[in-house]
Amino acid sequence: MAKPQPLEPDTAKDTLNLDRQLCFAAYSLSQAFNRVYKPGLDQIGLTYPQYLVLLVLWEQDDQTMKHIGERLHLDSGTLTPLLKRLEVAGIVRRQRDPQDERQVRISLTSKGHSLKEQAAKARHNVVCASGRSAQEIQTLMDELIHLRDSLNSFLE
Repeated sequence: MAKPQPLEPDTAKDTLNLDRQLCFAAYSLSQAFNRVYKPGLDQIGLTYPQYLVLLVLWEQDDQTMKHIGERLHLDSGTLTPLLKRLEVAGIVRRQRDPQDERQVRISLTSKGHSLKEQAAKARHNVVCASGRSAQEIQTLMDELIHLRDSLNSFLE
């Protein structure tokens, strides 16, 4: 992928106003998501980052910590304590990979599997709160992923 070219600088005098910052719109959107998810996730004893880990494991169980970190764009310093808390709660198991002792494999326990249905209810509430159709949500998600990927590749 070719490196994107920078746009012309914004010369408007209010360029540094908070309400003109795309990064703040994304940040405040993330905060709003967390507030809407929180009641449903509280009911099942999960934080939002823990929920994200479980989403990855519900897609495919028994993955390396490295792969989970890549999927969630998290480094091991952030992911390790999160996984330890999930293990203490009896939701996941962490084990060294017998073929490669350097790798830690993460798998769901029966308790971890059983949380999937309840978590779907929390997601449903967020979809309802968005006021968007499934197609509108997919279009917005596609745009956000494209923006994320562009930002990630900019410094490569």
